[in-house]
Amino acid sequence: MTERANIADALPRLAAQHPDGVAMRCPGTRRRDGLASYDLSLTYAQLEARSNAIAAGLALRGVGHGSRVVVMVRPSPEFFLLMFALFKAGAVPVLVDPGIDRRALRQCLDEAQPDAFIGIGLAQVARRLLGWAKSARLAITTARRPWLSDATLAQVEQDGARVIASGEAASPAATDADDVAAILFTSGSTGVPKGVVYRHRHFLAQGAMLRDAFGIVPGGVNLPTFPPFALFDPALGVTSIIPDMDPTRPAEADPRKLHDAIDRFGVDQLFGSPALMAVLARHGERLPTLKRVMSAGAPVPADVVATLRRLLPDDARFWTPYGATECLPVTMIEGRELQATREATEAGAGTCVGWPTAPNVVRIIAITDAPIGEWSDALCVPHGEVGEITVAGPTATDTYFNRDAQTRAAKIHERVGRTGDGPDGSDTAGRKGATPGTVPTADDERIVHRMGDLGYFDAQGRLWFCGRKSHRVESAAGPLYTEQVEPVFNTHPQVRRTALVGVGAVGAQQPVLCVELEADVPRDQWPSIERDLRGIANMHPSLVMIDRFALHPGFPVDIRHNAKIGREKLAVWAAARKQ
Repeated sequence: MTERANIADALPRLAAQHPDGVAMRCPGTRRRDGLASYDLSLTYAQLEARSNAIAAGLALRGVGHGSRVVVMVRPSPEFFLLMFALFKAGAVPVLVDPGIDRRALRQCLDEAQPDAFIGIGLAQVARRLLGWAKSARLAITTARRPWLSDATLAQVEQDGARVIASGEAASPAATDADDVAAILFTSGSTGVPKGVVYRHRHFLAQGAMLRDAFGIVPGGVNLPTFPPFALFDPALGVTSIIPDMDPTRPAEADPRKLHDAIDRFGVDQLFGSPALMAVLARHGERLPTLKRVMSAGAPVPADVVATLRRLLPDDARFWTPYGATECLPVTMIEGRELQATREATEAGAGTCVGWPTAPNVVRIIAITDAPIGEWSDALCVPHGEVGEITVAGPTATDTYFNRDAQTRAAKIHERVGRTGDGPDGSDTAGRKGATPGTVPTADDERIVHRMGDLGYFDAQGRLWFCGRKSHRVESAAGPLYTEQVEPVFNTHPQVRRTALVGVGAVGAQQPVLCVELEADVPRDQWPSIERDLRGIANMHPSLVMIDRFALHPGFPVDIRHNAKIGREKLAVWAAARKQ
């Protein structure tokens, strides 16, 4: 067994040091002006005591070490109490994005083979009607009455509190670093939803890397618009203000409600998707209390970065970390530096995602769709050449749950010796084209995660993102990469965004640029705009091969961040259209 590790281990210490400190606030009821009252809150002492009671109550019902538990609970005190209770019990929460396609959702739940299902009343109805999670032998609802369930969460907590008061409660589960801590399903926006297996060491490393990379200190106040990120806040001594919004639809968030929470509680840190950043940018109201803003999930448009920089205090930092559910953070770049790379991006260089986050080792390998079982330095491409981005580091997860084929396609096993900083970008094990890193033991094995993204390193050692590997267009004249194409055309003032797709057989695909216009641009302007776009293509030697442009009324986007374009759907649409 490795050393004990659990993200909930910080709670007893914080409860002892700051018992009355507010760990989180949730919207609750509404005031007369329609804004949330934030009358639901948890102190560190309450979070510790109540999560202990829920863990003890779950143990009475057979939920313990290794039990897989589907959690379908809205961002609320119950969600956070439940998550920390499950961590303490050594159980494995299974989180599935509730906004994904209904068929995909059922598939995810079937794959997870859960032992228990905990959800709001509506989720329990759907479980019964749609046959979700048939393997679950226990159903618990957060509703007031146990309709369609075995018990309410309140009953579970009450039973656990009685056991603790009697002195008969079991100690917290002895979880070690390699124990499975959670299964987080990807949204499926870039492929089939997959259950990413997080071990306790992954969560602890992620929290430490975020803390160190972004300078997070105890006593701060965070507005996490993606709820799972709020789980790191108590462990870091930061108060969470859960925003009054639907986390699955950040593009539809009401900026008045966001500003109200930020102003009322002196929020100094915010995490959100590019779509949410666009909401704040369009609103145009200054954000004087914010000192640290982070946006991830997709590239942040350059105009959004520029606008937010003007709305933030001069000393505030606007970070755009790059990563994925399987590995986060990988690299990061601050808004000022990102703005400085805008001209290169709009000229076709791709999007600069910055510097590898210590202690990650990021390397670029030749593009292939085939699995790679064992690492070899011969896989790496020459410096500056576009290839697939790979990362080895403490947050790189090692498997997908019950998805062996996808695991083989995304993971490479590497035998490593002790490494350190070496000359000209290599490490002391002699791997060229890698960012310096360290490995704690000699002759060990680590997982190299294939990001499924394409990119390259510039002469300064910064990583540039060129698009998803699955979205590349393989034409007879050579490959085209979405992030090196679309920003060039997005400079047109009447174009909201573009999406490059390929039609036909790989190797002879016809590139098609799908175009979405700004909302106030009449459709009868399209012929003129298309002529402009053809002119832009003719000015760039690498884009001359693009000679088909298609006007689309509104791009499909991903569910979780409302920012990633559904290029697979657009490709089908483009193929069905006549030239």
